[in-house]
Amino acid sequence: MVMPEVNWADMFGSLDRFLIAIAHQYGPFVYVALALIYMLQTGVVFMAFLPGDSLLFVAGAMAGGGHYRLDLLIVSLVVGTVVGNILNFHLGVWLGRKVLDGGVRGIDPESIAKTHGFFERHGGKTVVLALFVPLLRSFAPLVAGAMKMHPTRFRLYTVLGATAWVGLFAGGGFFFGNIRMVREHLGIVLILGLVAALAGPLLVATVWKLLTGRVRIMRNL
Repeated sequence: MVMPEVNWADMFGSLDRFLIAIAHQYGPFVYVALALIYMLQTGVVFMAFLPGDSLLFVAGAMAGGGHYRLDLLIVSLVVGTVVGNILNFHLGVWLGRKVLDGGVRGIDPESIAKTHGFFERHGGKTVVLALFVPLLRSFAPLVAGAMKMHPTRFRLYTVLGATAWVGLFAGGGFFFGNIRMVREHLGIVLILGLVAALAGPLLVATVWKLLTGRVRIMRNL
């Protein structure tokens, strides 16, 4: 049997083919490769173009088809996301006000301004919500560091957000990947992944509002 060769351009076009190829090419180290992809996406603002939600969803579907172990997949993706977020956060701490003032060459000031505004509206939960929003997820840790968010609080939100994000999309992909008709028509999976990507932030915001509302009620009792 001829093993498929890895074509990194497939990461932006044929995700199913890309994920099967790297699984064959790297064996158990495929989980390290996926962790690095997500570490770069969340840790380096210049890598914001890397696929996020769709790759998670299709990777989950591949696990449903037996190409990956779901537990190792989720752990590696969460770890990669958390490490990337923390590295980006400390870069923001180091750069300080230069980030917020648009004084860092190569970093889009408009994206920084939008992310800053998101923080002002939503506070620390931005770290969680940003993971569900393309582009914003790459800038949120940097802005959080520049705004001097408490490191422990940031790490807590990062772990919660990464677990929810990866779990929702990879878990959703795994569920649909176990359906034979869907597994044989991954285009449907990609469409569902896109819908989930659009609905994800609304779902998280709704759940967060319900939880915080319940906490306030408990405090007033």
